[in-house]
Amino acid sequence: MSGGSTEVGEAGSRIECQVSESFAAWLSQVPGTLAVTTYQAGKLALIGWQGQRPSLLMREFDKPMGLALGPNQMALATRHEVTFLANAPLLAPDLLPGQPGRYDALYLPRASYYTGDLNVHDLAFAGDDLWIVASRFSCLAGLSRQYCFEPRWKPPFISEIAPEDRCHLNGLTLVQGRPKYVTALGESDVVGGWRANKATGGVLIDVESSNILLRGLAMPHSPRWAHEKLWLLNSGAGELLCYDPAQAEARVVAVLPAYLRGLCLVGQFAVVGMCQIRETHIFGGLPVQQRFDKLRCGIAVVDLASGRTVGTFDFTSGCTEIYDVQFLPGVRQPTVLNRFDEATRQAFPAPDFSYWLRPSNMIP
Repeated sequence: MSGGSTEVGEAGSRIECQVSESFAAWLSQVPGTLAVTTYQAGKLALIGWQGQRPSLLMREFDKPMGLALGPNQMALATRHEVTFLANAPLLAPDLLPGQPGRYDALYLPRASYYTGDLNVHDLAFAGDDLWIVASRFSCLAGLSRQYCFEPRWKPPFISEIAPEDRCHLNGLTLVQGRPKYVTALGESDVVGGWRANKATGGVLIDVESSNILLRGLAMPHSPRWAHEKLWLLNSGAGELLCYDPAQAEARVVAVLPAYLRGLCLVGQFAVVGMCQIRETHIFGGLPVQQRFDKLRCGIAVVDLASGRTVGTFDFTSGCTEIYDVQFLPGVRQPTVLNRFDEATRQAFPAPDFSYWLRPSNMIP
């Protein structure tokens, strides 16, 4: 895929994209694959490298949102569940019998927690534990085999944990294995109160101290810790920010023509998710709409040193919003199966061996 391409989703929807030559050149040099969620299109997308050009693979999930990566595993938040998927590398090369070696990683569903409509946004692994942002209840939480969720922390201005989306808590990042920074769209303690001041009411909060570090943000998302600094998106202004805890100051690294959501750091580059604005009753009246006449949807790669955009991957049809962007290191052509794919029931990975159970290798 170089230049323009069309992907037909599992539901038959057409998703078209345009890839800049500079994005393809950048992707050819990085040792991994980008994973992107789009709840609007209902897809988990993998942007990999085929050896000569980028590749795009999309899998159907019900409202995919936050995506967390751990060693050979991922956790995906969907409309009513958090699903764990694990890599079965021994099975990956033989997924397609007619195309041996097509894939070098294969993520299979292993377990799901039914959460109900918590409106889970960001997720983060802390060792074997998983932290989730339960936006509907304005808190950080853990998963449970007995309950829908187990609340663990709430912002200092939230008086009680109730299903009222009071502040639209959304972003989370860990530092040294513990939750450290979160973003919220407002300091409200009333039902949906963040909406009244969405263009300037956003905040960055220190989880450990419960101190508010930044105010005046426009719908911030996606805090990420890297290079001893915090990187986050001032989404409604189209800004990538860098917050230096030592100086307690934030600076603008780059401005992009989109509502920004989804961020990962790959070496000295930031990979930023770009969204158009569909729901004007929620997202209308934001600074980015005054800055740019037309907003884009896709991925932008930004040089952290210069703030320069070094390449873009644009969805030109069928996809208007991104939620999360993550980097899968060490694999170039991974694939993911959902629970409805027949191959999921044919795959048998085990600690010391792995088998495909197919008619061709079954005892008659």
